[in-house]
Amino acid sequence: MDFTNASLTELRVFREVAERGTLTSAAAALGYTQSAVSRQISALERAAGVPLLERRRDGVRLTAAGHIVLRRATTVLDQIDATARELAGLPAEAGTVRVGWFTSAGAFLVPSAIAALRRTHPAIRVISREGSTPALVRALRAGSVDLAVLASAPPFRPPDAESPPLELLTLAERSLRLAVPATHPFARRDSVDVADLRGQRWIAGPSTGEEQLMGVWPGLDERPEIAHTARDWLAKLHLVAAGCGLTTVPASLTPTAPSGVRIVAVHGGPQEQRRILLARLPHPLTEPVARLSEALRAAASESGAAP
Repeated sequence: MDFTNASLTELRVFREVAERGTLTSAAAALGYTQSAVSRQISALERAAGVPLLERRRDGVRLTAAGHIVLRRATTVLDQIDATARELAGLPAEAGTVRVGWFTSAGAFLVPSAIAALRRTHPAIRVISREGSTPALVRALRAGSVDLAVLASAPPFRPPDAESPPLELLTLAERSLRLAVPATHPFARRDSVDVADLRGQRWIAGPSTGEEQLMGVWPGLDERPEIAHTARDWLAKLHLVAAGCGLTTVPASLTPTAPSGVRIVAVHGGPQEQRRILLARLPHPLTEPVARLSEALRAAASESGAAP
């Protein structure tokens, strides 16, 4: 074993694989072939003398040794990138914080927090990205984001089983609602019974194998008819406005519903609650990360959805 022979390219490829969860996704992000990514990983594992990844049918998972290498690789790569910026005469990124967020958090919570932070601490630079909750958890573990705004559904399990456990803060807890066209019979009611949802057409997010089918009311006792698929929540609501079907939305998005959409409650069956979590690794916070965390908490409180 001679890990000193590990190259920066191998470390970058390894970090990308750890974040993306599959060799195929990492290859696409890097512009490499899958075989090239596989060769880089194999070379790094030879240098380490132990397996760094557990290959599974649904992707890869880091081994205990892989977690050690990822933690050290992230530190090394960040230092190399900082050195390159300094040599190029670019400003240091000490005032930068990177945040990831799931789709509907971008409707109000994240923009409000960033806007507030710009007013109070204009020198802090925020870089944000959207992603699914599983992808954002991997990005946290890979060191690609400092904070992640995640979605959580009952029974509210931890977002992953890796060690160390993520630090989690509940920013908001809200009920799930139903978005219906203004011309739909449901639009004349303040609420509908879950039994009335049988036989409806639905607008849902595409199934990725990582997340539950989003957009269909949970627990229906029939196979739902999916009329349209869309990941973006605004696209779903505009499809609802066009009379194309029904979709679910968090109650906090009610004020943002476009014309032609009515938001109603659903009764019967288990109460459907959703949480917005702020996740991070259990490390000491830099000032930019701490300031953005505070801004996100304040934005959640102002929205009236805080726990």
